[in-house]
Amino acid sequence: MAGRKKTQAAPAVVPMTWKQKSIWVLVALLGAGAFSTIAIHRGETINSIWFILAAICTYLVAYRFYSAWICAKVLALDPTRATPAERLNDGRDFVPTNKWIVFGHHFAAISGPGPLIGPTLAAQFGYLPGTIWILVGAVLGGCVQDMVVMFLSVRRDGKSLGQMAREELGAIGGFAALIGTFMIIIILIAVLGLVIVKATKFSPWATSTVFFTIPIAMFIGLYLRFIRVGKVGEASVIGFSLLLLAVFGGEWIKASPMLTSWFTLGAMPIAIAVMVYGFTAAVLPVWLLLAPRDYLSTFLKIGTISFLAFAILIIHPDIQMPAFTQFVDGSGPVFGGAIFPFVFITIACGAISGFHALVSSGTTSKIIASEAHIRMVGYGSMAMESFVAIMAMIAATILQPGVYFAINSPGGVVGEDIATAVQTITSWGFPVTAEHMNELAATMGEDSLMARTGGAPSLAVGMAYILAGVFGKHLLALWYHFAIMFEAVFILTALDAGTRVARFMLQDLLGAFYAPLGRTSWYPSVLATSFLVVLAWGYFLYVGVIDPYGGVNILWPLFGMSNQMLAGMALCLCTALIVKSGKQRFALITALPLAWILLITSVATYDRLFSDDIRIGYIAAANDWMLKIKAGGMDADKLAIAEKMFFNNNLVAGLSAFFLLLFWIVVLDMLRLCYRRLVKGEAMALREAAYQKTLLEA
Repeated sequence: MAGRKKTQAAPAVVPMTWKQKSIWVLVALLGAGAFSTIAIHRGETINSIWFILAAICTYLVAYRFYSAWICAKVLALDPTRATPAERLNDGRDFVPTNKWIVFGHHFAAISGPGPLIGPTLAAQFGYLPGTIWILVGAVLGGCVQDMVVMFLSVRRDGKSLGQMAREELGAIGGFAALIGTFMIIIILIAVLGLVIVKATKFSPWATSTVFFTIPIAMFIGLYLRFIRVGKVGEASVIGFSLLLLAVFGGEWIKASPMLTSWFTLGAMPIAIAVMVYGFTAAVLPVWLLLAPRDYLSTFLKIGTISFLAFAILIIHPDIQMPAFTQFVDGSGPVFGGAIFPFVFITIACGAISGFHALVSSGTTSKIIASEAHIRMVGYGSMAMESFVAIMAMIAATILQPGVYFAINSPGGVVGEDIATAVQTITSWGFPVTAEHMNELAATMGEDSLMARTGGAPSLAVGMAYILAGVFGKHLLALWYHFAIMFEAVFILTALDAGTRVARFMLQDLLGAFYAPLGRTSWYPSVLATSFLVVLAWGYFLYVGVIDPYGGVNILWPLFGMSNQMLAGMALCLCTALIVKSGKQRFALITALPLAWILLITSVATYDRLFSDDIRIGYIAAANDWMLKIKAGGMDADKLAIAEKMFFNNNLVAGLSAFFLLLFWIVVLDMLRLCYRRLVKGEAMALREAAYQKTLLEA
């Protein structure tokens, strides 16, 4: 099939009938009405059904018209053109694949914990800012980025984002993009690990459930490879049944004093276990752990999201969080920072994410069987992920605000004991009592839900209430731990896959100095590079664990900023190539999202570097730790932590500045290229036209 060109004709554009036009007008009006209701409502509560209607109508209209216009006018998709999957079919990486399977793969790959955790954390500003950004940012930014990057990679033999940046933007911009990509992956994995730690610490039910998913995945890998080769259906039923058994078994383990002592672990032991798992998953054969875990997690994700959406439509709970809270000024207890720019930084994956560009150009572009599928896979799957983020926002904001802040506020902000914490939260105007929090914890099968920062526990409580509203309120504890497993399985999937990808990148870099290190088949290189990668992200995980403010305040903003900067680098490439193709009049479709990303990441980085608020400014926080060290009075353990926090805040400040520098280098390289094409290219064209005219006159 190599080099073959399809012979079928491109489908003709069929004009809409008046009935179709009427239907789309009604959809647009319904969406506008729902959006307006969300925006202007200021009552005590608002029904969540308005969020569902606004989201679905927004995605439908944007997909039907905006994405179609981009595909026709800007990308000029050609279904008769052979894709790399056809021309370079090798049966391994380049394989023409059914469009629905490609859609499922891409959605599973890009939908990590970001669309779940980001909206949950951003709910501290109220429900409205995050909801607007999720919808608008996705249809105008995230969906466009995913689709355009995928198209560019398909037209360039499935090349990765880094390869295209190096070839199209030049050596400087390409090198900056490569270094930025590797370092951003390290930060991403560290944040994923931190969410796991916060969700499972001192919870034997949650810890045991997550632990047993590992041998279950390995059993399925062995089952498919040696016991029942190729029997995917059987493996699916067995694997999903065992996952449910792990959730039920967690309750039995919690009831056993001996087993409870085994699985009741603090933050640091769990962090070490996560590091060991990451290293093991990176060096084991892919069929033994990574592939079966990915498959089971995808199966679990689709089922859970479907159930959650169904439950929300059935019970349509009321949103308890106000549209805006007093924390829009930056004084929020969950994380520091004002609504601008930090709502756009906190919600990354649900609106726009640079990580998606790596997937679009890394794997998906190699299995697309037709350019006609790019629109559905690229734009459609990102719209679906945005819908997941909307459901996460609903799950977080149906909780009483006092409960939400009691779970997500670190002890260093609200007080270490429950009495002080509830008094502090109540003083903000969000009443909550110690009795209610103790009763809630008992209902969810936990000893305590206070100060369970990271977003995952509060999201699990919200999901449990939604699912229990349809499938049984007497099973709240089971639904809570099912939600924890659901979150943890996906986070571990992204963690082990990210570790493996980072190892590949490091091997490529080191292979330039010593060739055997670049061979993925040489096990000493596999072990060494995997260890170095885990050591790198493991250190930042350690930074988050020892942080008395919960770790989220120091790591999540860095993750959000770096991920958005990676999206900006991808949009730089898209803009440059649109201009180079001679379609500069359409460049605004990627240039405008790029300008917005450049603005919010630059402002956020400036605030994180130079703010005087120790919960926002990294340098201010480092100086505050130094003052505490000089003041003395701390025991040896607290002194060691203070010294590490002083160093870590300075380190994160340096990384923030370095990432922003790399981003600006790529932007300037893109502007240089566009200038040469628009100014010098047009001047050369004019000179050529004048010369031809002279020849004709002569």
